[in-house]
Amino acid sequence: MSTPHNRAEKGDFARTVLMPGDPRRAAFIAEHFLKQPRLVTDVRNVCGYTGTYKGRPVSVMASGMGMPSIGIYSYELFRFYDVDNIIRVGSAGAYTDDLHVFDVVLATAAYSESTYALTQNGKETAHVLYPSPMLNQRLQKAAADLHIPLHTGTIHSSDIFYHDSEDYLAGVRANQCLCVEMESFALFHNANVLHKNAACILTISDSLTTHEETTPEQRETSFTQMMEIALEAAI
Repeated sequence: MSTPHNRAEKGDFARTVLMPGDPRRAAFIAEHFLKQPRLVTDVRNVCGYTGTYKGRPVSVMASGMGMPSIGIYSYELFRFYDVDNIIRVGSAGAYTDDLHVFDVVLATAAYSESTYALTQNGKETAHVLYPSPMLNQRLQKAAADLHIPLHTGTIHSSDIFYHDSEDYLAGVRANQCLCVEMESFALFHNANVLHKNAACILTISDSLTTHEETTPEQRETSFTQMMEIALEAAI
């Protein structure tokens, strides 16, 4: 079994997949946290690995940037590779002074102006979608057990990185979004359509209010608290 975007065979992926955007972050998680990680796909250099964490099988695969990209990879994992749970482990820009770089955020909802959901199945018209309560409970428990502070709330999933207008901020404010990223709305929609589970945990990489920011190297290797929470929840 393979797809145009994934050379893995059926059974190569664990039931739970951690999904960062950056292929380098996927490699970092596999190499530093998984035992005997095995590369199962590398089509377009979007790498996926399967290994074990504390004796339990876990996979990690990059999603690339944006909803079209994670939309393809998450749909194929859910539909063709029997994956039940996908936990996005990503970076985000803070909308509030209460969040600082390296803070960890658990999405309780994803607001988006995107038409991804409507276009994908012609039925979903909502602009706010929700993660799996079961996965969120596991992530909250893992954070508590690890004594890692966790911010929770609605996030903004945007189709646009560079805005020439601030009109989009009306929806951000109306939904009290804590931060912005570009993938989770599509991931939550695919999980809903295919009756699977999805969640999103993020590390603040920069702030749109205080202008704090991290380096590319830090975004690749320093978001370890988020990774540890997700791995504990995965098992």
